[in-house]
Amino acid sequence: MKAIMIQGTSSDVGKSVLCTALCRILVNDGYRIAPFKSQNMALNSYITKDGGEIGRAQGVQAEAAKIDATTDMNPILLKPTGNMVSEVILHGKPFADMDAVSYRENFVEQVMPEVRKSLRRLEAQYDVLVLEGAGSPAEINLKSRDIANMRMAHETDAAVILVADIERGGVFATIVGTLMLLEDEERARVKGIIINKFRGMKELLVSGIDWLEEYTGIPVLGVIPYFDVQIEAEDSMALSSLRLKKPKHEEFDIDVAVIRFPLISNFTDLDPLFEEPDVGVRFVSSLKDLKEPDVIILPGTKNTIADYVWLQETGLAQGILQQSRKGKKIVGICGGYQMLGECIVDKQENVIADETYSMLGLLPVETVLIDENQTTQVKGMNYAGQEMAGFVFHLGSSTTTRPIQSFICLDDGRQDGVYTEQVIGTYLHGMFQNRSFTREYFNKIRVEKDLQEVSGEILSDYERREQAYEMLEHHVRKHLDMDKIYELLDESM
Repeated sequence: MKAIMIQGTSSDVGKSVLCTALCRILVNDGYRIAPFKSQNMALNSYITKDGGEIGRAQGVQAEAAKIDATTDMNPILLKPTGNMVSEVILHGKPFADMDAVSYRENFVEQVMPEVRKSLRRLEAQYDVLVLEGAGSPAEINLKSRDIANMRMAHETDAAVILVADIERGGVFATIVGTLMLLEDEERARVKGIIINKFRGMKELLVSGIDWLEEYTGIPVLGVIPYFDVQIEAEDSMALSSLRLKKPKHEEFDIDVAVIRFPLISNFTDLDPLFEEPDVGVRFVSSLKDLKEPDVIILPGTKNTIADYVWLQETGLAQGILQQSRKGKKIVGICGGYQMLGECIVDKQENVIADETYSMLGLLPVETVLIDENQTTQVKGMNYAGQEMAGFVFHLGSSTTTRPIQSFICLDDGRQDGVYTEQVIGTYLHGMFQNRSFTREYFNKIRVEKDLQEVSGEILSDYERREQAYEMLEHHVRKHLDMDKIYELLDESM
């Protein structure tokens, strides 16, 4: 099998996006492509068709490769729950909660046979594997138990391309430093270098690139200009460094405040809001920053109870209730939906006795937490008769304490969530990716504020994603030496 691997000098250098670009380039050139990342740490999940949970990046890369995502593409997903503990998702299903020491010392070697099985299954189905590394391959204190970088390159005999982010500064030092910390056999696997997120005149880089190639003996395969592609982010780093850096809300007619929980998850649910005309989105983690928005969104969280305690301690719980009394609109998704209810009863196995927690009480809903996760892709009809699709994965179940309009009736007959003119709560991740619903929701707010409604054609979320993948493909292909990439793939067989 042909294999190529993107590794980085650090986290957030653009590995996921470049892997996505390569998946689309190679599939457009006629190859059967599969993405792979052995171990991923992320709070943004992707639910496969059979209900497995993997990292969002590998789901996106599979879409770019024009295939259905499977759990073999990310056999291990780590979801931080706080206090240096992560939930370990193995082949798409919850396996155990582990602290960092237990995971590294006891679990990593035990799980390698499962990782190899995933690789073998992918090898049997696809022509080329596009592997993504994690963080840096040169973390000296972690290398002995690192199964996401060079070990995977050895397992697949992949050519490694090292990516560095020039926006961070010191790009030549980070490249050379990373290479110096690799073992000889690891360094020999690095066949190319990419300088990513470049802004400015490439001519000013020429002397540096010439020096780098001569000093390292490794060719620079591309200098990729910065590109604000509308592709979903993988982890919480994107909250501060990528798409969520937007102008202040005063510049927009409609102000949306999103509660930034300490353990926020699946914030990619909110991506479509950045594309909605006249809508400004800002993340709020203190009462003074809440102010008086038009809409307050409580997104998903990895730990509903812990983040609700934080909501109370910051004063944001009272701030939300105050804004509710003023008639402001409120939306809760998954854990945020649970917080909008009356109470949560915790019946998980790690709880000695059932514990009941009072919540905001904005919806007539009671939630019971149990250990079993519900994960599945879903479709249905919402309260207004619009078709909607998305995915659900959550602990426990919520029931209404009195008759009230549900948010969506799923195709299997189940009712999900609650809808009122002011407050919406739902387990449906991806609700705003249903663009007709999103446009109608904000048009109602525009009418209430005496603003002009937005009309015109609404592209589906699938059409928008396809546009983004094609734009990314064109951009990266233009600036990357694809002839050399294909040479490396031929050599990897």
